[in-house]
Amino acid sequence: MKRKEVTRWLALGLAAVMSTTILAGCGNTDDSSKGSDDAKGDGGQVLKVAAFEGGYGAELWSEVAKAFEETHEGVTVELQVDKKIEDKITPAMKSGDYPDVIHCATGRDAGLTETITKEKGLTCLDDVLDMTVPGEEVTVREKILPGFLDTLGTMPYNDGKTYYAPMFYSPCGLFYNAGLLKEKGWEVPKTWDEMWELGDKAKAEGISLFTYPHAGYFDAFIYATLESSGGADFYNECMTYKDGIWESPEATAVFETIGKLAQYVEPTTLGNANEESFTKNQQLILDNKAIFCPNGTWLPGEMADAPRAEGFEWGFSAVPAVSDSQKPSSFTFFEQMWIPAEGKNQDLAKEWIAFMYSDKAADIFAKSNAIQPIVGISEKLTGDNKMFYSVYDNDAAVPVMGGFASTNPVEGVSMNDTLFRAVDSIVSGDKTVADWQKSVEEASDKLREAME
Repeated sequence: MKRKEVTRWLALGLAAVMSTTILAGCGNTDDSSKGSDDAKGDGGQVLKVAAFEGGYGAELWSEVAKAFEETHEGVTVELQVDKKIEDKITPAMKSGDYPDVIHCATGRDAGLTETITKEKGLTCLDDVLDMTVPGEEVTVREKILPGFLDTLGTMPYNDGKTYYAPMFYSPCGLFYNAGLLKEKGWEVPKTWDEMWELGDKAKAEGISLFTYPHAGYFDAFIYATLESSGGADFYNECMTYKDGIWESPEATAVFETIGKLAQYVEPTTLGNANEESFTKNQQLILDNKAIFCPNGTWLPGEMADAPRAEGFEWGFSAVPAVSDSQKPSSFTFFEQMWIPAEGKNQDLAKEWIAFMYSDKAADIFAKSNAIQPIVGISEKLTGDNKMFYSVYDNDAAVPVMGGFASTNPVEGVSMNDTLFRAVDSIVSGDKTVADWQKSVEEASDKLREAME
């Protein structure tokens, strides 16, 4: 999956309101009345599925649809898969013709998922979590990896109810050349004190400790450091703009850690930290000019044809914990699937979502490197993927998920710019850590007032 397709998944951002008003929500959808309009003449049913065609391609959806039909006699899946799925389905939705189930993540430019969410147009999926996975003996809730159902990324209203089903996920963390560390006899740091020690050793040999593609990549990195500084409750308070939270000791520790890390950034990084030249910074770890680079599991594919140092092999680790009382953390981007409240086949749509977590569906997805967040998935993977997706195994690292809570628009205020993009100014020295922290608290105050 390319970065441009996932960078903004977790930003529960703002989109223009659709011209129609959608009123149904959790608890006010009459499932029993749905489905008759799409019955086939032979007594079967048609399930309309709309899916975003990401970097995994479209073929996987056709194969999964066929597998679903084989396990649901009399059902025909009508697929609509497109790179701009919003453009394909929105006109019909405005006239009342909705897909039964939609795979479309938050954070995309069209903002379809956010718009439907704002209009309370989602079907609650709590009952899906208690369904038995088709063909298996476990419930959907038992099948999904811990942590994925306890986040704003699946509970957009922060009310304890699930409206988004978590789909393909990508752990983010620190990528490095494992071959270099083996050659030098250096260990992967587990604490920030060990990180600084490694940075000083590497500097003595002309190698920088850290680089980054561009400042936008600090979203996942900062999310992870926040969790590892104060834990889940603290993280959620940051995401919901609690008054004074960005001035707390836990937040201060995060700002100061990143401020110190800025002193270890490879000198040419800032000049290439943009959408056009970011791969030059990623190349630094392949050339042994920098050790660590924050990124997601799409990085090896993105740099597959790039030259590299002799003995290079990918290494991946979680971000060291900021607090001694916390564990290392790894933020996870994931896509979402949901059911429009206006869809006609609610029960069948829920069966479809439950099927997404079956071993049969997961195996089909995995062939295209689309990895479902299900228990035991890492055991089925091989090569680099096994390493990447094992980051949470045996409780080694804490999975961090879900971004900032949705707000009404606030002119001139963006956490993306104020919290993440500002790292460039910290690296250049144009802004102090104290000023950065102050500006984030001020932005949080304004967004809290606009929070829905």
